[in-house]
Amino acid sequence: MKKRMLALSFLALAGILLVAGCTGAITKIGTSIAADKGLITEEQKGAIDRSEEAFRKRFEELTEEEEYYIGRAVAATILSRYELYENKSLTKYVNRVGRSVAIASSRPEIYNGYHFAVLDVDDVNAFATPGGFIFVTRGMLAQVPDEESLAAVLAHEVGHVAKKHGLGAIKKSRLIDAFSVLGKEAGTAWNKEELLKVTDAFDGAVGDIVRTLIEKGYSRSQEEDADRVAVAFATGIGYQADGLSRFLDQLEQSNSGSRKLGMLKTHPGAGARKKAVARAVTEHSGSGTDPAPRKARFEQAMASL
Repeated sequence: MKKRMLALSFLALAGILLVAGCTGAITKIGTSIAADKGLITEEQKGAIDRSEEAFRKRFEELTEEEEYYIGRAVAATILSRYELYENKSLTKYVNRVGRSVAIASSRPEIYNGYHFAVLDVDDVNAFATPGGFIFVTRGMLAQVPDEESLAAVLAHEVGHVAKKHGLGAIKKSRLIDAFSVLGKEAGTAWNKEELLKVTDAFDGAVGDIVRTLIEKGYSRSQEEDADRVAVAFATGIGYQADGLSRFLDQLEQSNSGSRKLGMLKTHPGAGARKKAVARAVTEHSGSGTDPAPRKARFEQAMASL
């Protein structure tokens, strides 16, 4: 009985080390010592080591296909709350600009590509799900002064995808629940309880991301990170570096007379963001091309708003 309790205690400790992100080498050393002391069998040691490898790999990097399907579920949840703005020409234009800046991003190619859509909402906001589903509201587009600023806003959201900020919103406990079942060796059938565990973990992961996008928002450091790379992505294909700065100026002015700014609930204030953006603008100043040719197509696309 005492040996059994020691073995269970060791297994619990191994689980805690996994959640804490300790390396596989540490866990394998621990299992070797436990096996040597007779606390666990060689078979148990092998099972722990195999599970640890699976958990660690999953924590470090989901596949792009897995990221896509999580993001698609998040996008479906967002679309269950908000209606799409039915304007094919505007949606096509937003996709053209968005996919252009995505090409200049650090993740230009992702599973099934980037997809942009406009939500029929007055609030000024934008969301990016894992896997490249990006939404901007009609109210957001009404606040964007030109294509340079639109490109920067979309590049900011592409930045969240590139940095995998959405996946970081998932509680690790949910992954453990799912992967403890998914990590079972091939040929082992799942029972009903295990299937329910995986389903609940997946639904919970989607809920974690949705709450972050719509209610809580990303951390200040994540938003600053997305702002910084947005300037780099946009200027990488010829946009002027100050597009994001001018959008934030517009946002700050609009805030004085309107409360329909959902972005204020999920993003740091425009004033605080401008300071961080200014440094990025300085780094990339002078790298853009003449914005005049883009003026007419922007005005034509936005005329329907």
